[in-house]
Amino acid sequence: MFKKHTSRLLFTWLLAPWLAMAEPAVEPAGPVQAVLENLPTACGQPLANVDETALARLSELYRRNHFAVLWTSYTQIDALLVQLESLADDGLQPVSYHPETIRRIMHTATRDPLHRECGDILASHAYLSALGHLAHGRLPQERIEPVWHSPDAPETPQAEAQLMAIASEGLEHLEHAFNKARPSLEQYNNLRKAYSQLRNQPQPEWQPIPTGQSLRPGMSDPRVTQLRLRLSADGYLPATAVTPATRDDRYSDQLVEALKAFQRRHALQDDGILGADTLTELNATPADRLNQLRVNLERFRWLSADIEPRSLLVDIAGGRVIYFRDSSPQWEARIQVGRDTRQTPSIKSTVTRLTLNPTWTVPPTILREDKLPQIRDNLAYLAQHNMQVLDYQGQVLDPATVDWSNPGRILLRQAAGPDNPLGRVVIRFANPYSIYLHDTPSQGLFARSQRAFSSGCVRVESVMQLVDLLLKEGERERVSQLLETGLTYEYRPAETTPILLAYWTAEADRTGLPRYRPDVYHRDPKLLAALQAADRNAMLRVIPSIDEH
Repeated sequence: MFKKHTSRLLFTWLLAPWLAMAEPAVEPAGPVQAVLENLPTACGQPLANVDETALARLSELYRRNHFAVLWTSYTQIDALLVQLESLADDGLQPVSYHPETIRRIMHTATRDPLHRECGDILASHAYLSALGHLAHGRLPQERIEPVWHSPDAPETPQAEAQLMAIASEGLEHLEHAFNKARPSLEQYNNLRKAYSQLRNQPQPEWQPIPTGQSLRPGMSDPRVTQLRLRLSADGYLPATAVTPATRDDRYSDQLVEALKAFQRRHALQDDGILGADTLTELNATPADRLNQLRVNLERFRWLSADIEPRSLLVDIAGGRVIYFRDSSPQWEARIQVGRDTRQTPSIKSTVTRLTLNPTWTVPPTILREDKLPQIRDNLAYLAQHNMQVLDYQGQVLDPATVDWSNPGRILLRQAAGPDNPLGRVVIRFANPYSIYLHDTPSQGLFARSQRAFSSGCVRVESVMQLVDLLLKEGERERVSQLLETGLTYEYRPAETTPILLAYWTAEADRTGLPRYRPDVYHRDPKLLAALQAADRNAMLRVIPSIDEH
């Protein structure tokens, strides 16, 4: 018995090292991992305000690199600082990313046991923040200018996973990482070029042109001298047109043509008349224009994920619709959008259906605010506009039996025909606002420079050309035949088309020449204020030292 017991003990003792090796060893956390686990308090300012999203990104970046320090040479740090400075051309404030603090910490050795790790994490935080702002925007879009997204819209790749892949792969090629994070949209690159050029130009003193009566061709006005100077400063007049001896107050043909060119570039009616709208645009300072470009750079960072290679893009402020194929504009037309009191909303959806020879069911707001007052004044209005009155079960009602002072739950429906406000076709896509693109008999309004007339829906000039683009070759003849019947028909194209309705107030061509348009929905000031507040909040965290913890 004794020998048997002893042999068991010896066997267990000999086996013990192998049993220990079979159990996974728990590695103690390294210095970087330990600091990350104790953020945001471990390193003091400016890392004391790291939020959950930023902390998750930091943890993931270091996890991908086995929690080793990432910034291992002065060359690498200097390359990061260069890229942070380049953010100025994106309308972002480099100081918000603490470049001087990073320079000081990473170029200075101290006895602080966390100095090296906190400095490394600060550099990584700036790096990830910058890439995130380039890829998705400095601010959360949904809080400022939300876009409604259809659940049926095509899914986009996981943005966060893409960002982390760019960040991890780009540590040794920082310029490439920053360029890859930036939107690849031509609109963004052109606008960035315009912003950079304007930002680096000397900012002249700006004397506003006084208000007064509308200035028309051939009139004389003391303001003509200031108008001549203003148009010359922006290159609309040759330098020889302005000399110390120029004292002519007459609004000459040369000035008229220069003002028309200015109006075209600023999406104004190019009639050569100096009215209130044109005066407002003339009196915008270079700083105003820089801010206008800046807020639109932010918008294009937001929109970049929603503009697909083949898609329809409805430019709300610019009053146009663009059809893209292979990320290149193939067709463009003028549109009419909602007036300021009934704004066309921002929407990302998919065109799935065409209504041919549509009837028009009057939306509740238009029924209440527009139609009921006219019907109360003249009951014959209904017959004159080929309208039926229906209950909510679709039963036709006799208008004479309706109490028009309190009509209750009724519908007004206008029959298909040449006077129908929807014209011959409606282009439909899912959204909760009853918004769609459609034809219109009001063709004359397309000639206006400002085309915010509708109750929210989008009226399209030359809409049948757009319908052809949405159809495959074999479908066009069928749709044409259905239209000729005059009967209402719901047609589903074989291929759906992504659509984005979006708002921006400036763009530029490939040379960086900017084109401005009025802020018809008055959204620029709110976005600019939010960007400036974010900058101020970030700068408040710059001054204290990182090793004050």
